[in-house]
Amino acid sequence: MPNIVIHKLGRTGLAVTNIALGTSPLGSSPNLYGYAVDEERALDTIRAFFSGPLNFADTSNNYGQGRSERAIGKVIRELGGIPVGKVLATKVDADSETRDFSGDRVRRSAEESLERLGIERFQLLHLHDHDLHMDFATGSRKGGAVDALVALKQQGIAQSIGIATGNLQALTDYLNTDVFDVLLSHNKYTLLDRSAEVATFSVSLTSSRRRVDGRKPTGLIRYRSPPTGMGRAQGSWFASLTSFGRVTAAVAATSPTASPQVRG
Repeated sequence: MPNIVIHKLGRTGLAVTNIALGTSPLGSSPNLYGYAVDEERALDTIRAFFSGPLNFADTSNNYGQGRSERAIGKVIRELGGIPVGKVLATKVDADSETRDFSGDRVRRSAEESLERLGIERFQLLHLHDHDLHMDFATGSRKGGAVDALVALKQQGIAQSIGIATGNLQALTDYLNTDVFDVLLSHNKYTLLDRSAEVATFSVSLTSSRRRVDGRKPTGLIRYRSPPTGMGRAQGSWFASLTSFGRVTAAVAATSPTASPQVRG
């Protein structure tokens, strides 16, 4: 088992392990990952996570057309709720058929996820791959997707909100709204692609120098999804870690400061 430490995650107030369970393959997407995952294997993996040393899991409304969230929700119901100390993040997604990503769709996506997961409140809720469906002006306009996500936080439905995309310009644009608590940069801060480190998105991972495009420190932090990126490369890596239902992980790169046990 790799060295596991606890980090404070951006402005969320959440304390998470530096390795997290990534659940996209648990929705069984063989065309993307190169192999299928049956329901029992998915459930065993989630049970192993909830009983294991990692405390952070990530899912999304559209992973496996909702199968990932349904599997997680099934185990949460078995346990009578999310165990104390565990953190679950999910994401709002566009309608897979109409591609609608309006404010109304954000609210419907959140409602779908709450029902599947069997929870009343999100610990962390991301706006997911918005750049594939709308430009920044559309997403950030009054009554749009960003406003709807912020409203979910204000209403107490989401404890914290984040932005999740592999588009560095989109991350920068939405970061400048200063409404998000954390950034998820998937496929752009991995073992194979370090482009999230370039000047167009230069977030320092030290506690004293968190700047984007020369702006003042924001307190935000980015974390990354699978170390090899998405697709079959990730599938091979995932499969090697999840044989016989073992826990899988996507590394969460957060700032390594503070005490030896809890890093902020």
